Amino acid sequence: MQVTVRDNNVDQALKVLKKKLQREGVFREMKIRRAFEKPSERRAREKAEAIRRARKLERKRLEREGF
Repeated sequence: MQVTVRDNNVDQALKVLKKKLQREGVFREMKIRRAFEKPSERRAREKAEAIRRARKLERKRLEREGF
């Protein structure tokens, strides 16, 4: 990942970098990997995340269609 610094504005570049990392899910991944997670817990978490994503997509689809 690369961010360009314009006019020596490091603060702005850092803000852009943090936003990109957040969007990619790096911070969430770091939090998850901080401690050992049992395989059963990992499967349960991933299943819950998938359900959450599916519900969110369904809500957005219904909102677009005007329901």
